[in-house]
Amino acid sequence: MARGGATSFCGITPSTGDCREILVSSAPVQIEPVPCLSDNFAYLLWRDGSPDALVVDPSESVPILRALDERKLQLAGLLCTHHHWDHIGGVTELCAMRPGLPVFASDHDVSRIEGVTRGMGHQESFECIGLHFECLKVPGHTLGALAYLVEDAVFTGDTLFGAGCGRLFEGTPAQMHTSLMLLASLPTHTRVYFGHEYTRSNLAFAQSIEPNNAEVKARLARAAVPKHSCTTPATLKEELATNPFLRCAELAVKSALGGAFATASDVEVFAELRRRKDSFRA
Repeated sequence: MARGGATSFCGITPSTGDCREILVSSAPVQIEPVPCLSDNFAYLLWRDGSPDALVVDPSESVPILRALDERKLQLAGLLCTHHHWDHIGGVTELCAMRPGLPVFASDHDVSRIEGVTRGMGHQESFECIGLHFECLKVPGHTLGALAYLVEDAVFTGDTLFGAGCGRLFEGTPAQMHTSLMLLASLPTHTRVYFGHEYTRSNLAFAQSIEPNNAEVKARLARAAVPKHSCTTPATLKEELATNPFLRCAELAVKSALGGAFATASDVEVFAELRRRKDSFRA
């Protein structure tokens, strides 16, 4: 998939939504997690030298406004991965403070998220504040779940977590497995920015499935160190080595589920893993 470069595009003017011809910046994108609620992550995105910032999944407004103020940035747009309240709770207030603010979401969620100005389809792209984004529909957790790719980063909301994945509230195991495999096909150096700090409990489950997986053991040890209390982002390489939901084809994972799963399909293995995780207690 293409990545942003020094090419012209029709950008969005935050105050009006009008288009203007601007140049994609060559400065690297800056990404900062913003803890929200009890365990959510929102994210600030901006370019060095630019005052404009985007926010992914603003679950509440106050931490977002504080982070913008500390960085001396101005809000220029919102990106929503799905319609759940704990990812969009700050949208209405932020939009009221910045009339005409661009708000991106899946075209499936336009009627479910107040203030959306542009609904995005699968593999559609857009440009804003000098950043080029590509969208991937990743149904499973919800039917309108959307992942955003920008440079070497992907924002996965509640689809792909650190060492885990989201519960199936609206989609099927087959949909979620397909979505995860789509994300797993990205370059292994891709940085995964996820929606919740669940990594330690997810790794405990992963270790219960693969107790001899040295990568799981090492990652769990790293995550337990206080200075690593914030585990976002992870690389896709880490996820492929430690996330059982991306490892459904692995013999060690199938064996852990019992003999009946030795010849099971990857979707059947995924469904059983999700069923067990739903009741797992570390």
